[in-house]
Amino acid sequence: MAAISKALVLGGKRGMLGAALAKALQAKGWEVTALDGSDIDYFSSNLSDVLAEAVDRLAPNCVFNAAGYTDVEKAEQEPEEAAALNRSLPAALGRALRERPARLVHYSTDFVFDGRKKTPYTIDDLPNPISVYGRTKYEGEQAILSLGLARFCIIRTAWLYGFGKKNFVSKILDICREKKNIAVVYDQIGSPTYAADLAKHSVELVELGGNGLFHIVNSGQANWSELASEAVNYLQMECQITPVTAQEFASKVQRPAYSVLDCTSFTQSTSVTPRPWPQALREYLMLEFPDGF
Repeated sequence: MAAISKALVLGGKRGMLGAALAKALQAKGWEVTALDGSDIDYFSSNLSDVLAEAVDRLAPNCVFNAAGYTDVEKAEQEPEEAAALNRSLPAALGRALRERPARLVHYSTDFVFDGRKKTPYTIDDLPNPISVYGRTKYEGEQAILSLGLARFCIIRTAWLYGFGKKNFVSKILDICREKKNIAVVYDQIGSPTYAADLAKHSVELVELGGNGLFHIVNSGQANWSELASEAVNYLQMECQITPVTAQEFASKVQRPAYSVLDCTSFTQSTSVTPRPWPQALREYLMLEFPDGF
C-alpha cells in the first residue's frame, strides 16, 4: 500500500487559491492541513522557528505557500505589510525547509514584469516590477532562490479568479446588477486564470517532481474589458461594457500594460497544456451561478 502524501497549505482556509489547492490535493488522495493567519502569526519575529515547528509536527511532503498580500492598490499605502507577507514570509518558510525534506511550492505573479514586451513573458525574461506589490513578490522569489533549496517550485500566475473571495469577475458582475453600463480598461492585457485550474496543475507539477521556476495560467490572452464582456455575455446580463484606457480609470498603481505569461516550462515538465481562459471562465460561472445570475 502506497504511503499517503501529506500537504501543508498556508492560506488554505479562507484564501481563494489556498482553498482550491486543498480541494485539488484531496481529490488526488493527499492528506491536507490548511493553516492561515489565525494559526500562525505571519508577522512574528521568529517566524522561521514557528514554521519549522509546524512542519516538524505535521510532517508534510510538500508545503504550499498560498498566503500573501494581494491588494495591489492598498500595497502602495502599506509597503511594510506587503513586504512582510510577500517577501519575509516566503524567506522564513524557505529557511525552515532548508534542512527538511518537504518540497516548497510558492506562488508569485505577472506583476514582477514591467509590461513593455509585446509577446508572452517566459521564465527567462528579466523581471522589472513597477509597483510595490510586484516588487515585494519579486523579492519573495529572490529570497527563496538565494537559499539553494533542493526541492522547490516558484509558480507565477496572473489575473486569478475563483470561489470564496472577491475577484475581478465577481466584482464586475456585482456592479452589473446595479448599472446598465460600466467602464472597463482595455489597454492592459494579461492571462485570466481560474484558481481551480491553477490548483490542479500545481498538483500535477508536484507529483511529477517539477523543480524550479514555472508560469501557470490559462491559455490565451485578454484585456480587462474582454474578460468582463465574456462573463456578462455568458450570463446574458443586460449590462454594456464600455472600453476605456487605463489613464481614464483612476488608479494609484502603475500596472503592466502587457503581462501575458508563457507556460512552456510547465508544459515541457508535465506534457499538460492549460485549457483556454474562456472555457475555464464558463465553468466557473456555471458552477458559481447554476441558476443564472
